[in-house]
Amino acid sequence: MTGRIAKRIGTISPSLTLSVSAKAKAMKAAGEDVINFGVGEPDFSTPEHIVDAAKEALDRGCTKYTPSSGLLELRRAICSKFRRDNGLEYEPSQIIVSNGAKHSIFNVCFALINEGDEVIIPAPYWLTYPEVVKCCGGVPVFVQAHKKNNFKITPEQLKGAITEKTKLFIFNSPCNPTGAVYSEKEVRALAKVCEEAGIFVLSDEIYEKLVYGETKPFSFAACSPKMKEMTITVNGVSKTYAMTGWRIGYLAAPPDVARAIDSFQSHATSNPNTIAQYATLKALNSPEASVEEMVARFSRRRLKMIERISDMQNVYVIIPEGAFYAMLVVGGVYGKSFGSKQINDSVDFADCLLDAAKVAVVPGKAFGADDCVRLSYSLSMRDMLEGLDRIDAFLMSLS
Repeated sequence: MTGRIAKRIGTISPSLTLSVSAKAKAMKAAGEDVINFGVGEPDFSTPEHIVDAAKEALDRGCTKYTPSSGLLELRRAICSKFRRDNGLEYEPSQIIVSNGAKHSIFNVCFALINEGDEVIIPAPYWLTYPEVVKCCGGVPVFVQAHKKNNFKITPEQLKGAITEKTKLFIFNSPCNPTGAVYSEKEVRALAKVCEEAGIFVLSDEIYEKLVYGETKPFSFAACSPKMKEMTITVNGVSKTYAMTGWRIGYLAAPPDVARAIDSFQSHATSNPNTIAQYATLKALNSPEASVEEMVARFSRRRLKMIERISDMQNVYVIIPEGAFYAMLVVGGVYGKSFGSKQINDSVDFADCLLDAAKVAVVPGKAFGADDCVRLSYSLSMRDMLEGLDRIDAFLMSLS
């Protein structure tokens, strides 16, 4: 008899994000005053008009199955969103609504990756990308985005990573965890490399509305007709509309890829949550005043975080232009000690910080950047500034 657990599950690494979060929650439950910078969701309630739409759907008895790819009316609204925001034309048959953007990403990888296919992932990366690739039989190939280039890779780096085994390039802008936003010129330059090599692109655009600097996001699929036929764009409502728990993501794909994903999803999950689909329909068809207010508040927090970190010793931040994260570079304190424990990597740093200052951060090791920790500014201004003060005091206590 072979092993009880499938080999593909054995390739998956435990989530450092969840382990840090679990420890922080346990401490908080025990009555300790913990400030959590590890949260990956907006600290805002879902806007009332979206919640009301879900209630109305329930009152109308809209609790049955929908098509596996999602309500036709919702897919039409998503087509309108792509046309309005990204200058992209799709048919509803090319849209697949899933149980969150993470589910959409898994669907893309499952539909495209064969055993041994290589998938290029810029680092730092969202920690789920390589795990999904490995689960689907692929081989993650990491390309290091350098701090001097604001955590963005170059076309030359991308070209150098492509081999005859390369099937897919995973692109994320605005980026989790770095907050990097690629300009239209930069996206087009990367797209040219992908076109020449004939590789697919998974463009994760979940944070597209959360931008603060001069650079505005540009969709990979908008680079050319050929690139559109090789790009699957993933998005969702979790971040933009503070709908993380509603679990609705979506993708736009070439017709053959969309059909393959729809077929698989029909067996894997049937349809995404019906009530949440009606709420999403309302979100996409409504004015975005609540989104603009959320972005404005994130922008103020971002500036305050950057300002406060600039006063700290032995650490610095690469200024983020999007999402709601910043990478705090802490490698300058490695070799120092907290009590009897020496800090040698980002996991040590996060553990000591949580124990000493009751502040939770995510080790950069989880994202392929072990000299950093990720800070989220999706917490109140008061808590954020208090947490940064604690980090500063912790840094000064190291010997």
